Amino acid sequence: MGWYDRKVRRVRDLSCGDTRIYLELEVRRVTKRFAYYVGRRCRQATIKDVAKELALDWHTVKALEMQYMQAQLARAGTPAPRAIGIDEISIRKGHTYRIVVSDLIRGRPIWFGGEDRSEASMSAFYAWLGARKSSRLRLAVMDMWKPFRLATQAHAPQAAILFDKFHIMRHLGEALDTIRKREYARLSGRDRRYIKGQKYTLLSRRENLTLDGKRALKALLAANKRLNTAYVLKESFGQLWSYEREGWARRFFENWRASLKWQRLEPYEKFAVMIDRHWDGIAAYCRPENKVSLGFVEGLNNKIRVIQRRAYGLHNEDYLRLKVLTCMLPAL
Repeated sequence: MGWYDRKVRRVRDLSCGDTRIYLELEVRRVTKRFAYYVGRRCRQATIKDVAKELALDWHTVKALEMQYMQAQLARAGTPAPRAIGIDEISIRKGHTYRIVVSDLIRGRPIWFGGEDRSEASMSAFYAWLGARKSSRLRLAVMDMWKPFRLATQAHAPQAAILFDKFHIMRHLGEALDTIRKREYARLSGRDRRYIKGQKYTLLSRRENLTLDGKRALKALLAANKRLNTAYVLKESFGQLWSYEREGWARRFFENWRASLKWQRLEPYEKFAVMIDRHWDGIAAYCRPENKVSLGFVEGLNNKIRVIQRRAYGLHNEDYLRLKVLTCMLPAL
């Protein structure tokens, strides 16, 4: 820890009887330790709150926090990932996206950038990583967005591509919600009362519901046969990721798809076609070498949304980049 300035100060101490006591001491201005303290405080509080607590200017606190986060990244070192997770985040209204890439084994984001979510922006990550490290990647977890897949196949063709379970289940949830809306439009009068206002009750996992939510779900499923069938099918589909052999997973999917026959669940039929079209990226999870935590990318996405809410109104993208890249790093 270094210092850049020093001077002698005279300070008053407690008196001894009627004699005043003064101390002369050399004061050195030390910035790193204080910057680290400010940075640690900003991990739990907003810049505004830390500035008020320490009686500092808002811009001073922000500059010290950025200095702290840069030190965190320097200590973390240069990444050399074997398995990566790829996702996009919206940084402002108007479909403005940036790509976030994470090291799934070390459990931390390693790259934030791009101009959008295009193939060119995804290729910028591989250019930053370098050809040698790109050639050592063995797994890339992503959603079913085609530009991500094309860029990965072009720059890391040896890496297995695995489609993120949570994005797939989100598509299934959207299909279930479409069925709910159609059922609400089909019914009239008192028959609608079980469906109205129950969107999130229907889309949530049963174990995450409150007691009142479970009662409302039970009443809804008892009142509407088609929604009951759709709900049971949605809940059972998650079993697909439990298989350790692709043949067993395929047999499960074909049986699930066959159960749609005569059910008049058109959104589910479209979903099944989409799964069939992207099957290779789903079946890849059956291989033992591809067993990674699929929840990390979704958890990171939630953490980034919290960061964005706390930094509401802040338009410094470099600051947001540092916040994202250091959110999983240990404190200094």
